[in-house]
Amino acid sequence: MAGTSGFSVSGYGPERSTMARMFARDSLLRRLDWWILLAALALSVIGSALVYSATRNRTELVGDDPYAFVFKHVINIGIGLALMAGTIWLGHTMLRTAVPILYGISVFLILLVLTPLGATVNGAHAWIVIGGQSLQPSEFCKITIILGMAMMLAARVDAGDREHPDHRTVVQALGLATVPIMIIMLMPDLGSVMVIVMIVLGVLLASGASNRWVFGLLGAGALGGVAIWQLGVLDDYQIARFAAFANPALDPAGVGYNTNQARIAIGSGGLTGTGLTHGSQTTGQFVPEQQTDFVFTVAGEELGFVGAGAILFLLGVVLWRACRIARETTELYGTIVAAGIIAWFAFQAFENIGMTLGIMPVAGLPLPFVSYGGTSMFAVWVAVGLLQSIKVQRPLSA
Repeated sequence: MAGTSGFSVSGYGPERSTMARMFARDSLLRRLDWWILLAALALSVIGSALVYSATRNRTELVGDDPYAFVFKHVINIGIGLALMAGTIWLGHTMLRTAVPILYGISVFLILLVLTPLGATVNGAHAWIVIGGQSLQPSEFCKITIILGMAMMLAARVDAGDREHPDHRTVVQALGLATVPIMIIMLMPDLGSVMVIVMIVLGVLLASGASNRWVFGLLGAGALGGVAIWQLGVLDDYQIARFAAFANPALDPAGVGYNTNQARIAIGSGGLTGTGLTHGSQTTGQFVPEQQTDFVFTVAGEELGFVGAGAILFLLGVVLWRACRIARETTELYGTIVAAGIIAWFAFQAFENIGMTLGIMPVAGLPLPFVSYGGTSMFAVWVAVGLLQSIKVQRPLSA
């Protein structure tokens, strides 16, 4: 299978324009999935407007500069785009050979969280601070787990030795995912663990592994959840969040405050919203963490049902095109990588939006491409780069 370097423009004479060569049928730009790229960019642009509205009058965060947060957000998007381009250039097949190194680095970084370099943000001890810059290593773990499990599960299948991964291979792949999951649980960062578990399930389903593994993991997950609750692994604030989810009327001025205010903000938007920067809940700072975890409430209040629906539509476009890439690629490795990204984006978006509507517990997860946050923004754009790499490296006949 050709790498990105195989997309040459040989055979074009000097009379052909640069633009014609760039968009020739076998060129890299022509073979990109522009639906995903444009939908993700649109989400990031909308996110920038929402981040600005949520932070412009937060003087404790931005000081005298109302554009401080949105400026950083735009810089993060630019870095994310550069990382996407670098991922496409390297190609998912080349990254396949570097998986052991990438996996080792990601595990090392999450271990650093448990050292004095670790920092607590919003109750989760899931960050490291180096040189004044914060980093959430669990975001990169999502990528390396997808790549690592895909490498293991697809190795013998893509080589033609087997039609499906055998039980031993599945156990090895699950072991690879278990190590970072256990470390992240020690932080504890329950939201990231939930996303990674969904990634693992998506990867197993796409790999063709026996359905007994999927059902077995679902059962083990249910038992593990009960054990975690009974053994007191969760912090008090996490237990309180689940209690508030089960009983929304519980402590409305305390643990239930965030979700109650979030629903008020979304409900007050009506069909078309109050207008950007004109939401009373947002301007009054009634909803905490509106630029990150609860950014969807800004859309619901100020852009209304139409604006919130547009975000859902654009997320749907990204998932639709990712599903098409997973279905059309001719290698199992590419299919598994795409499926892992689909499971990641779908569950994280559902959890983020669901917690603002009160149908999911608060888990502290950003909305992909929209929420403020450097590490999460970098990770989702790297994932888009992987999807694009799978797309452009597919043979033209596929």
